[in-house]
Amino acid sequence: MASGLFAGIPVIDYTRSLPWYERFFGRQPSFLPNDIEAVWEVAADRYIYIVQDPERAGHALVLSFVDDLDDRVAEIARRGIEPVKRENYEGGVTKVTYRDSDGNEISLGGGPR
Repeated sequence: MASGLFAGIPVIDYTRSLPWYERFFGRQPSFLPNDIEAVWEVAADRYIYIVQDPERAGHALVLSFVDDLDDRVAEIARRGIEPVKRENYEGGVTKVTYRDSDGNEISLGGGPR
């Protein structure tokens, strides 16, 4: 099995969406492969990218587990983005969901694994 990951999020308008994702991740993209795509490395060999693709926009569901969920949520809030939902599951797992202007969901999870 491969050890890398590229998770894509289609957006309607790349130029309009890019600032939201820069605020969400707290930094500029790791690299820009072309004029309609931006890529962030979120862990070693694990990437999340946005790409302008209006026909597919608004349907992405991305979940990333992190060790420091509460700290991440607080950092994102300081950058002006609030979650749309926070769910607690059996076993102490928490999922915090954010939604971009196209309706794509990007979530952070944390707790025992």
